[in-house]
This record gives sequence, structure tokens and C-alpha cells, in this order.
Amino acid sequence: MASPEHKITYVNEAFIQMFGYSREELLGKEILFIYSGDQKSELEKSLKATIEGGWTGELIARRKNGECFPLAISSSNVVNDEGHLIAHMTSHRDITERKRAEEQRRNLEAQVQHAQKLESLGVLAGGIAHDFNNLLVGILGNADLALDDLPPGSPARISVKDIETAAKRAADLARQMLAYSGKGRFVVEALNLNEIVEEMTRLLDVSISKNAVLKYNFAGNLPAIEADGTQIRQVIMNLITNASEAIGDRSGVISISTGAMECDRNYLSETYLDEDLPNGVYTYIEVADTGRGMDEETRQRVFEPFFTTKFTGRGLGLAAVLGIIRGHKGALKVYSEPGRGTTFKALFPATDQPADSLHKEVAETRRWHGGGIILLVDDEETVRTVGKRMLERLGFAVLTAPDGPVALDRFKQHAHEIGCVILDLTMPHMDGEEVFRELRRIRGDVRVIISSGYNEQEVTQRFAGKGLAGFIQKPYRLEELISKLREVLE
Repeated sequence: MASPEHKITYVNEAFIQMFGYSREELLGKEILFIYSGDQKSELEKSLKATIEGGWTGELIARRKNGECFPLAISSSNVVNDEGHLIAHMTSHRDITERKRAEEQRRNLEAQVQHAQKLESLGVLAGGIAHDFNNLLVGILGNADLALDDLPPGSPARISVKDIETAAKRAADLARQMLAYSGKGRFVVEALNLNEIVEEMTRLLDVSISKNAVLKYNFAGNLPAIEADGTQIRQVIMNLITNASEAIGDRSGVISISTGAMECDRNYLSETYLDEDLPNGVYTYIEVADTGRGMDEETRQRVFEPFFTTKFTGRGLGLAAVLGIIRGHKGALKVYSEPGRGTTFKALFPATDQPADSLHKEVAETRRWHGGGIILLVDDEETVRTVGKRMLERLGFAVLTAPDGPVALDRFKQHAHEIGCVILDLTMPHMDGEEVFRELRRIRGDVRVIISSGYNEQEVTQRFAGKGLAGFIQKPYRLEELISKLREVLE
């Protein structure tokens, strides 16, 4: 309670405990001294409203120890029988916990909205990339067949090679889109991040601005990760490119560090893509730059596809990085402040398996030929046409089917002659999984290779323990088709 002149005349025990002053220190003081001084206009407004009849609102108060905290305040006037003002009565309630809960709810809502946005864009990107890969089967397959037909000295080889190169770049773009959707192709093996970066040093050196200097800091005895080497290289390259652009025309340093750390739930909950990741050891690669840094608004949007702070965009960039890390059950930490640079830390679950060598011998496959009948099932005419030509080139007789029902009819007619079925996963009427089940009912030992533009692990998990013979990723070339057929048929 306060006098008409706003001097404190009475406080209860709860008020004393809330602010930390003794009763003697409070009585007689102006009520305004308990509030934070940087809210002058709000205080004046509340006093004026109180005099005019009462006020309800929120203000920031200050305890005796200097700690500021939010208060919910309700004030009213006390008048005597003659209607004269004799006191102001005010109730104060500490709303720190309520504010904290509201902040947590806002953060959760923002995370959910961000996740929904990523999921929607991921579905879109995955669908486009899937259709794109079907077209690339035709482009790459026909280019491959043409190169196989042309003599070594033919001038046409240059043009066909250029077509093949452009198609491979298009396939890389499709892989980025699939990576963003979380359905990219992952050929998973135990890898050492130090070896991957060391292998890329020449490429990284020529990829950055001439004003930037690369510094490497590799941890010893680094635990391996189970990952796809091509996708991890893409993460590294995109992070380095982003760091180089952040430095711009000024001189700066880009640091690449590796290491391992024990991550608990508190740490993982503050990362991007925290989807109840388990506690444990995570191996990381960290890319730090001394560039311009990012403000909060930029940090919130940096993983959106095609978002850029430059005049021209850089495509999927960091969005693809996020998708790749999601697909590897990893996490991403971002530290950045305007004028103080940016650090991206990509974390991947560590494995006890020893790392595989990155330098493997490529088996000679061109001279291999097969025989017998193969049933090729795909709803894309382009895939059926070029696939048939490739298989015939290898010595097979080929039956084709545009969908599941037709495929089952063809298989019934030649059930004991067909040596293998190459089956598209995504088709109208009946998908590949349904067709596979029916094929196995007709002939239990049929060899089926599933073909898809989606993640191999995601696909093969659906067929685990069901007798699937193999998987081939779209877009595939003649050598990859040979390798898979040899694996299945021999």
C-alpha cells in the first residue's frame, strides 16, 4: 500500500521476500524505486492510470541484489467516506516462470513450424528429384551406349562426352535435392573424416577466395562414422564455399577442424535436426570463418533452399547440407554473430568399426555378358527403352512392362524362363513392394532387383528378410548395371 504521494506505507511478508529488502528499508520509500529504471514511459503511464482509477499490467522490477524479473501488477485507489483519495493499493505477482514457459512454447512453435516447412519442401524436392532421375536414366544410358558404339577416334565422342558430363552434373543436382528431402542415395561405410578432408585439400584450395587462407586442425585417433563418402564430401564443400563467400573481398581465415565429443541431451537439444538423437560419442567436422557473420534473422533462414544474402543465389547449398546430416542421423550446430564470423559444426554418430580405405580398385566389367530373359518393369517409357537396349547389349532377351498388373501377366507366362526382374519401386496401380510380393507367390526363388531414385537404405529396409536380390540406384550407367547383374546372377 502507498500514500497518495506514492510513498510505501505498508508491505506484507510475501512482498518482503520477493524483493529482499527489510520492512524498514521499504517503508517511506517511493514505490517507483523497486522498478527497473529503463521503463520510464510505462511507469508514468501506470501512475497516471492508477490516479485516474486503477491500472493492470506488467513491469520489470529489481530486487535488492540487482536481479530484474517480470511482475504482474494490479493497482486500485482507496478513498474515504467523503470520496477523497487516501491510498493506493497494489498487488504484485512474480511471473518469471510464466514468462519462461511462454518463451519455451514460442520456441517450440517456431521449431515445429520450421520442421513442417522443411518437411514440405523435402517432399517437393524428393518428388521432383525422383522424376528427374527417371529422365536421367535415358540421357546417361543413351550416352553410355553411344560411347560404347563409337570408335576411339570418332569426333562424335567429344560431343557425347559433353552430354554425359552435363547429365552427371544434373544427377549431382538431383542428389542434392534428394539429400535435402532426406531420401538421398547413401552407400554407407565406415569412414574417417580426417582422410576425407585430406583427400579434398587440393580441391578445397582452388575452390575458395584468393583472400582466404585454409587452416587444418585434425584430431588424432578420430572415431570413424558410418556414412556415404560422396555426401560427406558435399557437406564439406558446401560449408567451405559458404565460408569463402562470407569472407568475400576481405582477407580472412577458414579453419577446418575434426574431433570427437560426448554429447548429452542438453547439448543435442540445442542443435538443428534434434529428433530425439541418442546420447553418446559424436565425431564432428567444424568449419569456422572470420567473415561478416550472421544476425538472428539470417540464421533463421540460412537453411532455406535458394536463400542467399548475395545478389545471385547458390542453389540448395546449406539446405542440402541439412538434408544430408538428417539422413545420417546427425546434428548441426551454428555459432554466428555479426562481425565475428560463423562456425558450422556437423556431428555424426561415431562407430567402433575401423574405417574403410577410400582408394578401392574398380573391377573391370565391360567385357562381361549374360544370357537368358530379364523382365524390366518401369512406368517411365524412357527408362524401359534405354534399359532394354542396355540389357540387350549385355546379351539378355528382355521383356518390359509399364506397371504391376502387366508385369505379373508377363511373369506368369514366362515364370520358369525369367532369370531376373528389374522392378521400379514407385509406380501407379501397384507399387514395387506389392508387385514383389506377388512375384514371390508365383515363384518363390525369383531374383528381383529393385530400382529407385530414393535412398538405398530406406528401400532395402522395407524388403528386409523378404528375399530381395539387390538394389540399383537411378540414374544408373551401363557399368553399374553390369556390376549389379553380376552380383545377383553369379
